[in-house]
Amino acid sequence: MKKMLTRIGVRPESIKRAAIAMYEAEINAVIHARGGKAIVMILPDSVRIEIVDQGPGIPDVDLAMKEGYSTAPDTAREMGFGAGMGLPNIKKHSDEMKIDTEVGKGTTVTIIVRF
Repeated sequence: MKKMLTRIGVRPESIKRAAIAMYEAEINAVIHARGGKAIVMILPDSVRIEIVDQGPGIPDVDLAMKEGYSTAPDTAREMGFGAGMGLPNIKKHSDEMKIDTEVGKGTTVTIIVRF
């Protein structure tokens, strides 16, 4: 994504915001759902990123959005992850963020960063 955005002349600040938001969402999918898929659509004025997983879902999205709240396992914390900043950082670095989740079925995080 970063290379393509650079190639088409997107400002470095917008690329940085999109990369941070995508990284946070990817890490969440790996830690909480053991992976997922990323769908990236580059539009004339924005980039739309969807991170889709089939993990446990998020029981309380409002609680999960609070800085410092985390359900990451100890194995993730031992590697320096699980500080509870993933979803708040996605929101901070995106223009739009939507979470569709169902407990026991998975989560889709949609991120839009405008240029």
